[in-house]
Amino acid sequence: MFSIGQLSQATGVKVPTIRYYEDIGLLPCDGRSAGNQRRYSVAGRDRLRFIAHARALGLPLDAIRALLDLSGRDGAPCRDAHAIAGAHLADIRDRIARLTRLERELERITQVCDHDDGPCRLLEALADHDQCSGAH
Repeated sequence: MFSIGQLSQATGVKVPTIRYYEDIGLLPCDGRSAGNQRRYSVAGRDRLRFIAHARALGLPLDAIRALLDLSGRDGAPCRDAHAIAGAHLADIRDRIARLTRLERELERITQVCDHDDGPCRLLEALADHDQCSGAH
């Protein structure tokens, strides 16, 4: 059994985050010591590693909860897990596309200014969304 501090060291997840995951029902505590300290099993450690890795991949907590539910069922349909991961991948690709548009627009705006002592065209462009070349 692991104390919460040992669990934190074993997984790299901070103690307040472990408590939060427990509070929202993602990580059950396997019991308490005689001194009322939380105790976690190897299965709890593995579950926390799963959660931490999924969070590092940017998965939202609801998706992680659904994946944990699937992983706890014998014969859980793999397509359900793939659907969750696929939806997250689509969201990431959408965000990348938006960031790419922002990058191009910001690059264009920064190039309109010649850095002289006159009015700053960069500030003018930032103040007037109509000067943008398109939606972003």
